[in-house]
Amino acid sequence: MAVPKQKHTKSRRDKRRAHIFLKVPTLIPCPKCGRLIPPHTVCPYCGYYKGVEVINVLKKLEKKERKKREKEIKEREKEQKAKAKTAGPLTMEELSRKKF
Repeated sequence: MAVPKQKHTKSRRDKRRAHIFLKVPTLIPCPKCGRLIPPHTVCPYCGYYKGVEVINVLKKLEKKERKKREKEIKEREKEQKAKAKTAGPLTMEELSRKKF
């Protein structure tokens, strides 16, 4: 069995372990409900993937929870529509007023 001839320093050990760390998961907003989800997955909150309903999430819920979830989804859709209206292209007047 191999035995090291000299002690390795802490800095040398730590340099070797530099790539071993926790990574922040990549999350994107769901296009339907706006919650953060991993990319290329079905949204567990609304059940949509690429604009198509894959899972009926509301079917499994009780009546009280279903109403609450439906209300949340409608509110988020309204917010997204409001953002889309205000985020239109800028006119020349708006560009001249905008401070960078």
